[in-house]
Amino acid sequence: MNRKPLLILLSIIVAGLAAGCILKYSRQSHAREYSRQFFAMDTVMSFTAYGERGEEAVEAAVQEVERLDALLSTGIAESEVSRINASGEGDLSEDTEKILSEGLTIWKQTGGLFDVTIYPLMQLWGFPTGNYHVPTKEELKQTMSLVDSSKVILDGNHVTLGEKQKMDLGGIAKGYTSNRIMEIFQEYGVTSAMVSLGGNVQTLGKKPDGTDWQVGIQNPDNVQGDLLGAVAVQDQAVITSGGYERYFEENGQTYIHILDPRTGCPAESGLASVTIVSSNGMLADALSTSLYIMGLDEAEAYWRIYADEFDMILMTDDGTVYVTEGIRDRFRTKGKMEVLYREEP
Repeated sequence: MNRKPLLILLSIIVAGLAAGCILKYSRQSHAREYSRQFFAMDTVMSFTAYGERGEEAVEAAVQEVERLDALLSTGIAESEVSRINASGEGDLSEDTEKILSEGLTIWKQTGGLFDVTIYPLMQLWGFPTGNYHVPTKEELKQTMSLVDSSKVILDGNHVTLGEKQKMDLGGIAKGYTSNRIMEIFQEYGVTSAMVSLGGNVQTLGKKPDGTDWQVGIQNPDNVQGDLLGAVAVQDQAVITSGGYERYFEENGQTYIHILDPRTGCPAESGLASVTIVSSNGMLADALSTSLYIMGLDEAEAYWRIYADEFDMILMTDDGTVYVTEGIRDRFRTKGKMEVLYREEP
């Protein structure tokens, strides 16, 4: 069995982005810049904020990430999510309630393709621990009965899971976290900032020189080489999902970590990657996965319904890139690009 490490799925094109804790001034705008790189939520994170209180803002944001990780991680036995999974019910903090509520809403909107109760399946395949396992049909059948968000009862701040169910908010938690970071930055008077949570990117305002942030999107066919392209954004999140992020190989077969709740198996949708661009990081996080499972045609139909809330960049297995009309003038790629329109031109 060949195990592949988790790959950073986005590259950030930001002039002057520094690693570690660095305080300096932007040459172009003379803005005070503070950057910090650290490890949390099982990934490397990079924060950069501009302003007189940028350092305070970044340090407060780091503390918020650590607080949320302690609440939401399935890998921490004492976390709130782990406690609920162990007992099957319990009272939720305000943050966890908000995330779960949004997750259940998106579950309905996506026809069940985003499912917070998918954790037993993830465990069955071994993705949380790295002890990978290709399950039998019988194992899949038994575990699939546990994946159904309709059995989750959220009454105020109290949640009750179905029998033997376990929830995993990892498909939406980083997006919620980046939303919270933007709120914290604004509380400290920061008007220009960029954060990367393991590749999940969110921006505040424009760069200090008045230009848009340029966010590079990883090419799934060349994860250590050329980018697929770059999109110009301000006050938006850019979040990508792809099978190249985490996978394992066994007997010549590749198994990706994005599981289809309808089959219990890795998604086979014809898409190589999905990038969501939205002002709502939590929404972008959840949709990047669920639209990957949908495939091109279903994702396009879904976007037409909710086009006011997000745009997207899709790459199919044959290398074709599709971009929605809302960002067609902001996305640059070396290859051929086809535009998806809300209404057929």
